[in-house]
Amino acid sequence: MELTRITPRLHLLDYSIGQAYLWQDEEDLTLIDAGWAGMADRTAAAIRSAGLDPDRLRRIVLTHCHRDHVGSAQELADRHGAEILAHGLDAPVIRGEAPVPEPHLLDWEIPIFEHGLTAPEAPPTRVDREVEDGEVLDFGGGAVVVHGPGHTPGSIAVHLPHHGVLFSGDTVASVPDVMFGVFHVDRALALDSMRLLAKLGPSVLCCGHGAPVTSDTAARLAAAAATAVV
Repeated sequence: MELTRITPRLHLLDYSIGQAYLWQDEEDLTLIDAGWAGMADRTAAAIRSAGLDPDRLRRIVLTHCHRDHVGSAQELADRHGAEILAHGLDAPVIRGEAPVPEPHLLDWEIPIFEHGLTAPEAPPTRVDREVEDGEVLDFGGGAVVVHGPGHTPGSIAVHLPHHGVLFSGDTVASVPDVMFGVFHVDRALALDSMRLLAKLGPSVLCCGHGAPVTSDTAARLAAAAATAVV
């Protein structure tokens, strides 16, 4: 697994089921999501392969509680001294104190969902800091937490307004193009959240599944949000 550079500060980590993103500031590194359980070694090696030091990792922001996003978070945090952040509504699930909420699956989503379950189950994972909608985090020139419930109750996006970058979690996907995500607990609420994200007009869209979107991004996201149906 390698780090793929999207912009000079932004990198993609592709775990084949799900993906994570690495943001590079002058001194610190930030992971948005953390891949499956058991992927900490490969993640650290990928960071090193890009000439970066994983011990510069200061925070891991979890967009939601699903296994393909949470799995390696605590192992990476313990090794490299990072803080783990997540929304308070998903934090009990991440910690293993509550069950993962069941999604409302359409028929065509069922085989894709079953494939996703082949990723290892995430271990109980600590959450050092519970974040809220509108909170500004200390990276990327001020990273704004956007609570976008529906995929899970505590799903968040992270917006870097100074860079035009939006990390959407799984509310939005880009497979093969920008689209309404899948496996939502509340599809109507998730669609409202997608439309909220579209209003941010990003120039770079980083979804939990699918390639980063870097051209005509705001228009493509707005069109997908306008035509998506529950």
